[in-house]
Amino acid sequence: MAQYPQLQPRLKKQRSRGFTIIEVLVAAVILIIGLVSVAGLLGSTLGGTARSGYMNQAATLATEKLEDLNRYPTADPTVSSGGSLTSDNVTNNFPYFDEVYFSPSQGAMEETLGSLDANGNTQYQTVSYSPNGQITVTAATAAGPSAAGQIAYKRRWVIEQDQPIAGVRRVTVLVSLENSMLQPPVTFQMSMVRP
Repeated sequence: MAQYPQLQPRLKKQRSRGFTIIEVLVAAVILIIGLVSVAGLLGSTLGGTARSGYMNQAATLATEKLEDLNRYPTADPTVSSGGSLTSDNVTNNFPYFDEVYFSPSQGAMEETLGSLDANGNTQYQTVSYSPNGQITVTAATAAGPSAAGQIAYKRRWVIEQDQPIAGVRRVTVLVSLENSMLQPPVTFQMSMVRP
């Protein structure tokens, strides 16, 4: 370099020119691909977390219904054979289905129970459980509650006599989240055997 002093300023200019537009565009494309991948992973993680929360609530509701049905004496018509997991079913003037609503904004839970009046029409009664421990029961009406702004679950159950062996009943409860936005749908099924 000392032999050619006129080349030294030219070499400094070439080194200090910076990046070309092509290099900047390639770097930007790589950065965008990385950010889109991270955003997709974050969305997938949040969706999985929400789904597991709904499954946890469905499992709790199935357990609660099985415990509720287990408290009735064997001869009670509430636990007589009947019901369906695929449709709302009324057997022996008792509906084998109900709905449970959660209000995410207030942390309250509402359980809507269906029963039949003297004419065989379904009447809905709602029990509200607030976070402060207050329980409110509404009067029975022919119309079910509005699910607007709430997380709604449908519970159906079936009671089978002499299953899996003679002398016992198998009670199976199916809980489904009533939200068509989640695919595949959130469902949870649980069974117990009782005398």
